[in-house]
Amino acid sequence: MAVHKILGGKVRLYQRPGSPCWQCAARFDGKNHRATTKEDSLSLAKEFAEDWYLTLCGKARIGELKNEKTFKHAAAQFEREFEIITGGTRSPVYVDGHKRRLKNYLIPFFGEMGLSEVTGGKVQEYRIHRQSNSVARFGHADEKEYGPPAPSTIHQEIVCLRQVLKTAIRHGWLTHLPDLSMPYKSAKKVRHRAWFSPQEYEQLYKATRERAAACKGKRYEWETAQMHDFVLFMANTGLRPDEAYRLQYRDIAIVEDYDSEETILEIEVRGKRGIGFCKSMPGAVRPFERLVERNTPEPSDPVFPKSHLTLLNRILDELGLKLDRDGNRRTAYSLRHSYICFRLMEGADIYQVAKNCRTSVEMIEKHYAAHIKTSINAAAVNVRRVKKHKPVSEKS
Repeated sequence: MAVHKILGGKVRLYQRPGSPCWQCAARFDGKNHRATTKEDSLSLAKEFAEDWYLTLCGKARIGELKNEKTFKHAAAQFEREFEIITGGTRSPVYVDGHKRRLKNYLIPFFGEMGLSEVTGGKVQEYRIHRQSNSVARFGHADEKEYGPPAPSTIHQEIVCLRQVLKTAIRHGWLTHLPDLSMPYKSAKKVRHRAWFSPQEYEQLYKATRERAAACKGKRYEWETAQMHDFVLFMANTGLRPDEAYRLQYRDIAIVEDYDSEETILEIEVRGKRGIGFCKSMPGAVRPFERLVERNTPEPSDPVFPKSHLTLLNRILDELGLKLDRDGNRRTAYSLRHSYICFRLMEGADIYQVAKNCRTSVEMIEKHYAAHIKTSINAAAVNVRRVKKHKPVSEKS
């Protein structure tokens, strides 16, 4: 490869194999800077290289030429580390989500910035950029319907940004983490999870039962029957939907409970918290027996081999139950929330409910117990102090 030096050897001109254009390179503060001249003539390339070198000298003189890693470089290092280090401990969907946020939003905005340039002010500019440059999604032209990204979406992007900057700190490319907090933020309202009241739950399971009866002997007989048993099973066990779809028939046993003297299901649950156990309400026994009779399964077969979310959403829309009065969407997860609320309304011990649902007492108190009226003891609230009356002699 032919190399030509100009300006006393400060600038090198060379050609890459297979390319007719000349490249130029120079070193500043121990870092190599390169650029293409886009010229195949050596004389023209020398003129370009001289102008390019003098421009670099000017930038170095006023402090614009910084010898530091860019955000794009730190993001590439983070991607490489994150996928390997979290292998088996993070969901592949979560890992891919961070990759997508970097590729689509963070790198186009911060990519060419030096790491020291990613300040709290730039992060605030990023938030404004994301809110003011939203586009219609999924091919729809109506931006008002979809609007800017949700606050939770922006929050996940800032989480990804923080992870990249922490990677840079670990490698010594950045000295400290900038302020990434959200300014002008008011106290956040704690919203309860969408659930079905006892009357709404009764309306739902009656509708699924009627649909199953109407489809008997028809094309969708199996789907509607499975849907009805799914609703009853979920509302009487409190399982998460992903836990229910992982269930196999060998994970469930019908037992006579010693403490309650009732027939219940003992379930070995595999989900987001690892392996746990659940004891169902008696109302889950008959739906499970119907599942066994209908499917004649092997022990390793899934209890719910098919998702019924489309049918569930259709029924909720028909009943007008898809949204609660606060605008929260009801999903299959709402059946778990209903189970927790029903148990609290019946006076169950909150610690035992949390243990049976593989969650924490704090989560239940924050998102469930706060809107259950039976959690307030009227006798303890409506206390009246007995007024003391003065003797008649003192009044006179």
